[in-house]
Amino acid sequence: MLVMRGARVNIINRGDDSPLHLAASHGHRDIVLKLLQQKADVNAMNEHGNTSLHYACFWGHDLLAEELVNGGALVSLCNCYNETPLDKAKLHLQRLLKERASTMGQDLAQIPYRESSWKGTMRTRPRNGTLNKQSGFDVNQLIDPKLANRNHSGQLLKAMWQGSEVAVKILHVRDFSSRKKRDFLEEHPRLRIFSHPNVLPVLAACVMMPSPGHPVILSHWMKYGSLYNVLHEGTDLVVDQAQAVRFGVDVARGMAFLHTLEPPIPRLCLNSHSVMIDEDLSARISMADVKFSFQNPGKMYSPAWMAPEALQKKPEDINRRSADMWSFAVLLWELVTREVPFADLSNMEIGMKVALEGLRPTIPPGSSPHVTKLMRICMNEDAVRRPKFDMILPILEKMQDK
Repeated sequence: MLVMRGARVNIINRGDDSPLHLAASHGHRDIVLKLLQQKADVNAMNEHGNTSLHYACFWGHDLLAEELVNGGALVSLCNCYNETPLDKAKLHLQRLLKERASTMGQDLAQIPYRESSWKGTMRTRPRNGTLNKQSGFDVNQLIDPKLANRNHSGQLLKAMWQGSEVAVKILHVRDFSSRKKRDFLEEHPRLRIFSHPNVLPVLAACVMMPSPGHPVILSHWMKYGSLYNVLHEGTDLVVDQAQAVRFGVDVARGMAFLHTLEPPIPRLCLNSHSVMIDEDLSARISMADVKFSFQNPGKMYSPAWMAPEALQKKPEDINRRSADMWSFAVLLWELVTREVPFADLSNMEIGMKVALEGLRPTIPPGSSPHVTKLMRICMNEDAVRRPKFDMILPILEKMQDK
């Protein structure tokens, strides 16, 4: 009816999303088909360079993604992060779309991203203007008390939201003042990162009432839980050496991407608790586990995975990227040994001994010499000499191919 009365099908919002972007993201196939009939621009890009097909692939709307390709959507068009829609899709959908695109005569070579200004003018865009799916929700309608699970930072629940299974995390914050509430509402949008397959975004957030309330964040529900669950808590998933390397590659890819962001994500503490395992056995770094500025780091951190300098210095005095590389080395050790680092010590003992007494993970004899060498390089005592994630990725990928 709106189109019949003159509504423009290619009009955009503050994040350069067209109606087709939004319909594809929410899985509204009938709306997508109607917009395509009305000559909607199927390859229009938003402020991140994402097309409608990027979002259909990311959210797993398989039939809708196929309809978009039928309508001319390019499977090889890169966004500003150099990712095509195929990079966003699970393996079965990748195969389907590649076959369909080839049938339609598409060239599968990547099409580089080119930034363009709308109608030749530059516009000032507000941060996080894109695909604002979290316009509001009532957390009390989501929660099923039978599914509740508590951890050190709050309460974790499984729920349904907008037709998808989600994890609802209720943070326990002492004296959640109006200032902390303001900080929470300012900080959580930075964690809505939909631009990499190995990063698990925060989908939505709110403050649970009554006053003073509790901060609440939503993310996708991951079938296998955290990497810590998979390695140490007896899930049905068997992790052989090849799968362990694949997990390492996924984490390195996610961290390499996060380290390209400016400003960087603050208070990201990489460990096996914060790496989630999806149903396709891909590892994803959870943004829901990033600590907020008002959370007490002394009670929240996992010192077994932290670099010595991160335990000794203030956060603003350390090189975050180098510290993350140390954490990744401990995670590699965990994948190789299937053991919890320093499991016989308390958090306080671990922190003191790593920072002051030179306590380090012991690499067991018989470990792969390639993995052992990589762990030692990443765990260099001199933070300046630790490599970057984009430097070790080719090494890990070669291990994966063997």
